[in-house]
Amino acid sequence: MVEMRKPIPVAEAVRLVMEHVNTIGNEVIDLEDAYGRVLSEPIIARHDVPPFDRSPYDGFAIRSLDSKGASGDNRIPFSVIGEIGAGYLADKPIGEKEAYRIMTGAQIPENADAVVMLEQTVETDGGFTLRKPFETGENISFKGEDAKEGELLIEAGSLIHPGTIALLATFGYAKVKVAKRPVAGILSTGTELLEVGDELLPGKIRNSNGPMIKGQLNRMGISYRSYGMAMDDLDACTAIVKQAIEESDFLITTGGVSVGDYDYLPAIYERLGAKVLFNKVAMRPGSVTTVAVLGNKFLFGLSGNPSACFTGFELFARPAILAMMGGTAPYMPRMTAKLGEDFTKPNPFTRFIRATWTFTESGIEAVPAGFNKSNAVSSIARGNCLIVLPSGTRGYATGDHVDILLVGSEQGVSEWTL
Repeated sequence: MVEMRKPIPVAEAVRLVMEHVNTIGNEVIDLEDAYGRVLSEPIIARHDVPPFDRSPYDGFAIRSLDSKGASGDNRIPFSVIGEIGAGYLADKPIGEKEAYRIMTGAQIPENADAVVMLEQTVETDGGFTLRKPFETGENISFKGEDAKEGELLIEAGSLIHPGTIALLATFGYAKVKVAKRPVAGILSTGTELLEVGDELLPGKIRNSNGPMIKGQLNRMGISYRSYGMAMDDLDACTAIVKQAIEESDFLITTGGVSVGDYDYLPAIYERLGAKVLFNKVAMRPGSVTTVAVLGNKFLFGLSGNPSACFTGFELFARPAILAMMGGTAPYMPRMTAKLGEDFTKPNPFTRFIRATWTFTESGIEAVPAGFNKSNAVSSIARGNCLIVLPSGTRGYATGDHVDILLVGSEQGVSEWTL
């Protein structure tokens, strides 16, 4: 008898997944290895930045009071008593109408309270003249203006990107406490599947989902164990799934989640005692996406159709993986764009259309990336976003405003907003 499934809204499916996330612990690593990891501790400023008053330009350090009254008709002369390079200190304080030649980043000498840029001076023998007065603090980068000692700079749960690494280095974080990365298991199911290098045979297709999922995991820096391709045999599939979930932190399967006679994953979940969170989502493509939990581990049952598999990973698996690492911004960023062409097909389910967004004279425009059925492959390769068309709509016309989700964005957002 065919199982009857009740679809749930996408937002509800996302909520159910995220409610069952378990974090997997922390570790301390070298700063050089920190890119792409998730912070497990906040970044606290260990000292002021800048740590002293310094010059933001190449120029001359002066006392501002000595420049009062300067004008085009009354150029005031200064004598240069020395030079201060970055990393060096002045030999002595400056006196009346004296100046130091100072380089970008160098510490302001004692008594100086302004910096004159080179282009604001006229050189003379042994010095220069000014044609304008300077205020106290003009052209000075003050101690602590970027960060104060003890200030919270980046919260735990943030993804470490190159800018974060610069901050960590600035404050001497040679070792960084980060979340451990989970290890994924990957299993593709289906008697129809061939290896990528196999000759194409009648009734067969090459396994594109397995390599695609590996690519999506690689983009996140997540390692994996591949369990190959399983034939449509219930006992054999059950044994492989059991082994995979024991050896990995979560398992991603592709195919086998529909309701046909050869789709065994629902039966496997039952045999293993897994709790099914949902087995149908009101979305296209990927309505048969199924997510279950066994103990504290996820079993992501993604569709065997490539576009549906890709979308299911991005919507459900990706945020869960980031949340397992304590990430506080696990969701794809959302923007609003103008639809670049008609999309008239109505659908009772929310549609996620593989698309390409670009900047145009009229603003951000999104255009479907080509053939968009659930079994499509070409549009996945061309697209850089997902157009979101809510359920119950009768179609959209060129120029309509639509939401788009940015695929592959390094920085995510903290809330699911659709």
